[in-house]
Amino acid sequence: MKKPLTHKVFIKQYFDESKKIMQKIPIRDVDKIISILFEAWQQESTIFVMGNGGSASTASHFAADLTKYTVMGASYEQKKKRFKVMCLNDNIVLNSAWTNDFGFDIIFSEQMEPWIKNNDVVFAFSVHGGAERVEGGVWSQNIPKAFELAKERGAKLVGLSGDTGGVMKQMADACVVVPTVNKDHITVHVEGFHVVIHHLIIHRLKQLIQSWGK
Repeated sequence: MKKPLTHKVFIKQYFDESKKIMQKIPIRDVDKIISILFEAWQQESTIFVMGNGGSASTASHFAADLTKYTVMGASYEQKKKRFKVMCLNDNIVLNSAWTNDFGFDIIFSEQMEPWIKNNDVVFAFSVHGGAERVEGGVWSQNIPKAFELAKERGAKLVGLSGDTGGVMKQMADACVVVPTVNKDHITVHVEGFHVVIHHLIIHRLKQLIQSWGK
């Protein structure tokens, strides 16, 4: 039986992996997402945010920061316009109703159906991007369904993913795929870096909004 790593060795290994990932994240893709979101703010378009499992908590957090953090400080005092944001995984009652009657894969697309229009933005968080088949089916198929509707309506598709990027990477106008440096640590690193990138995007948008019109 292989002897487990000591805590110190494991911690160092984890941090070393994190450094490698940070150096490999494509800056141009993050840049593109920031530009799409800032343009949405300028045009007063609606941003629909979504995720499953741990990514659902990231989506909720991102929607909250996009709504509030971006207008704090000078922007709040100057009463600058705010982002229009809907987080589609927050309504437990509605999501369970759609799941119970029609299946989990349509919970996001059905919520967007009466709302989404040209130049809106769909922003999804997913570790695998709806790519892998597992015992219960295929991961995160509600995201590709939402992307299909968004594309039909002329909305822009944005995502943070990991692993291969999955269907989300293929469909999105801009997608940051967190690089894999250890296949045993894909989920923990991807979800962790999604939050890092989320905060980077939010803070940059706050700077852009505060300087807008000066």
